[in-house]
Amino acid sequence: MKQETARFCVSLPQDLLEELDKRIIKKGYSSRSELIRDLIRELLIEEKWDEGQEVMGVLAIIYDHHQRELTRRMLDIQHKFYVKILCSTHIHLDHHNCLEVIVLRGKPTEIESLSISIGGLKGVKFAKLIKTATVL
Repeated sequence: MKQETARFCVSLPQDLLEELDKRIIKKGYSSRSELIRDLIRELLIEEKWDEGQEVMGVLAIIYDHHQRELTRRMLDIQHKFYVKILCSTHIHLDHHNCLEVIVLRGKPTEIESLSISIGGLKGVKFAKLIKTATVL
């Protein structure tokens, strides 16, 4: 079902409008409206995380799979936290490095704690949490 679209006018200083237009081009948006909608959604997601509502997260990890006991420690951390792990994907990047992507649902503090715990393990080369939530 398609929602009705409302139009409104926004006044901006010329230099801010020019920056907005640069982002539209840089990010590949088709219009100012598309960029503004995404910025509003991003703000709403941040608010849900700040309010402690149930949210979603995607944790991307690159690690050295030759690091002794690292895989076991990562699994132990995942089992320790009461965060619903919806799925995970494991990809072999090369002989030494693996990429793991974990999709999570739960309270923001739980998701962030899990992310920090895994990201701080010896052998983890990169860990990035992408915050998301259901928005309009």
